[in-house]
Amino acid sequence: MSRGRSGSKQRVKTAKGRKIGSTRWLERQLNDPYVKQAKAEGYRSRAAYKLLELDERFKLVRKAKLVVDLGIAPGGWAQVVRKYAPKAAIVGIDLLEVDAIEGVTIFQMDFMDDAAPDLLIETLGDKPDLILSDMAANTVGHQQTDHLRTMGLVEAAAYFAVENLQKGGNFVAKVLAGGTDNELLTLLKKHFEVVKHAKPPASRKGSSEWYVIAQGFKDNEEPS
Repeated sequence: MSRGRSGSKQRVKTAKGRKIGSTRWLERQLNDPYVKQAKAEGYRSRAAYKLLELDERFKLVRKAKLVVDLGIAPGGWAQVVRKYAPKAAIVGIDLLEVDAIEGVTIFQMDFMDDAAPDLLIETLGDKPDLILSDMAANTVGHQQTDHLRTMGLVEAAAYFAVENLQKGGNFVAKVLAGGTDNELLTLLKKHFEVVKHAKPPASRKGSSEWYVIAQGFKDNEEPS
């Protein structure tokens, strides 16, 4: 997969009222080859390449038929599924508003809402064979708090997967540096044939994000 790197590095002047951190973020965006590639190929975000790279390694997307996308905004992962598994039914959910994607049903609501899991499965029409989660909690600037909040979402996504996946199905979720905690890892290893962690090249080197990939769902026993 080619990554365009043509052109000299662009620098952004610090405008009045713009914080230094914002200037650095904008400069990084302007010079990010994945951002440029996403624009060129019509993806809504550079995150699409994280899924593409995970799919190249773990063969997750192309055979999928029933997909749930947790934390779908802005829609890059769903676009990848639509492109490489065009016949798949896809249902997504996010707190943020997401522009429509052809062939994808999108709910703007909190996945932690008690009604959300049943709504997703009912809309899909059957048990999914692939559950994707790129969810992360809004940061508050306190590292331990931010980690706990995001891992809480990962845990909720994992239990959703264990309760709803088809036999043989796959689960992918964003986690933070250090990977999945022991209790959650034990849960996944109990219910999946293979559980691995990976950091796709499209994840920025300075980012603390990793992904847990659980493949070959074994059963629908009650999680414990």
